[in-house]
Amino acid sequence: MKLPELEESVRSGRLVPDGKVCLNEQGELNVTKIAVEPVWYLPGVAERFGIDEGTLRRSLFEHTGGMYPELITRSDIKVFLPPIGGLTCNGSDVFCSDICTCRPYLIFGIEEAVKEAQNGGSGVVIYFRKEGRALVVYNARKRGEDRASDYFKRTENIAGVKDMRFQALMPDILHWLGITKIDRMLSMSNMKHDAIVGQGIPILERVELPESWIPADSRVEIDAKINAGYFTTGHRMTEEELRSVQGRIWEDVDH
Repeated sequence: MKLPELEESVRSGRLVPDGKVCLNEQGELNVTKIAVEPVWYLPGVAERFGIDEGTLRRSLFEHTGGMYPELITRSDIKVFLPPIGGLTCNGSDVFCSDICTCRPYLIFGIEEAVKEAQNGGSGVVIYFRKEGRALVVYNARKRGEDRASDYFKRTENIAGVKDMRFQALMPDILHWLGITKIDRMLSMSNMKHDAIVGQGIPILERVELPESWIPADSRVEIDAKINAGYFTTGHRMTEEELRSVQGRIWEDVDH
């Protein structure tokens, strides 16, 4: 695997080529890649959400616009392949926008996974296609004042909810991989942490994104999330303090 930032990681000394994991000065990595499509056993999914199977089937049928009538007509079919598309963070992960911390955290996580593998451990990066909140909120943010205090409010204005993801199902891939313990978790998300621990996988250490990795325009996102419950060893801003955290607005950009 080759990512442009990893060459800089080697140049700066954060990664050291060993010829086995980090192969060369360009930061190329020796990795095993696995593409996994989620499959839902409907009775089990319903149980984990605390609802009956019929309610789950009806909800899936309605929220997919009736695309899968078998959810209603074939109650004997218990397995469903959900239509999860490319809802990743296209802004940051794909196009390297500095409006959020998604790509910096991804690269930081990959670096730490490399170091763990070089130390004789297992470095695992799990990247979900559903990962981004996928709610198209950033234009709405920029049309307003783009303050941290309004971060989740913008999402609710557009989608009616703060987050469209189901973290309760997220740890399934960990069980599939046979992971029974996480020594260092490279995520600040309280929702991911609680879902993993709730499924019996202990997390020994949580590692937050270092300040040096956070782009200036990402402070709105990360400070709002820390206030909402993201893990931090630093300061957790009050609602009043969040009002002073502001990103770029339309007037700051040439049109």
